[in-house]
Amino acid sequence: MDYQTYVFDLDGTLLDTLGDLAASTNYALAANGMPTRTVEEVRLFVGNGVKKLMERAVPDGQANPRFEETYRCFREHYMEHNLDTTAPYPHVLEMLATLKARGKQLAVVSNKFCAATQELCAHFFGAYIDVAIGERETIRKKPAPDTVLEALRQLGATREGAVYIGDSDVDIETARNCGIPCVSVLWGFRDRDFLLRHGAETLVSSPLDLL
Repeated sequence: MDYQTYVFDLDGTLLDTLGDLAASTNYALAANGMPTRTVEEVRLFVGNGVKKLMERAVPDGQANPRFEETYRCFREHYMEHNLDTTAPYPHVLEMLATLKARGKQLAVVSNKFCAATQELCAHFFGAYIDVAIGERETIRKKPAPDTVLEALRQLGATREGAVYIGDSDVDIETARNCGIPCVSVLWGFRDRDFLLRHGAETLVSSPLDLL
């Protein structure tokens, strides 16, 4: 189908952010006397926002008396270091440029906190992404449909002709809750078998496949 509006997840879909997320996670854990995590552990922790990431990384989660301090430490470190190794996946910029040249509307909706979402989108995709929405207290995060529907509202677009692109089970559920199709990508934080088990119907192995 020839879609008019493309709404993208960010981490694991447009940007490979895993190295910086893992580095900030381990900085915060070590600074608070907690055991660090492997990159593969952090890969499995992401997808539901950075607070949930830290809940999964910190022993006993929010029940840990040092949880809030560790979470604050993560956020501060990540805002200073979220460009250390983060970069677009191969062919992402070419894909976005082509869609934009075709007159498509492009948005990013992420469970990453809003300041980091907007900073990263402006840095890497400022010429292409029209709307970037991250996690904030005034709107329910994915898999609730609210942030995607808000992106469509800001674009002046409707659900008809829109598609959601992401790399996780959260993204599949989000698209379902929005009543729009989902394209699942195979270069992100979850593999084919995981995505199929969680209801993926359309999968692509390269950003250029979206064209």
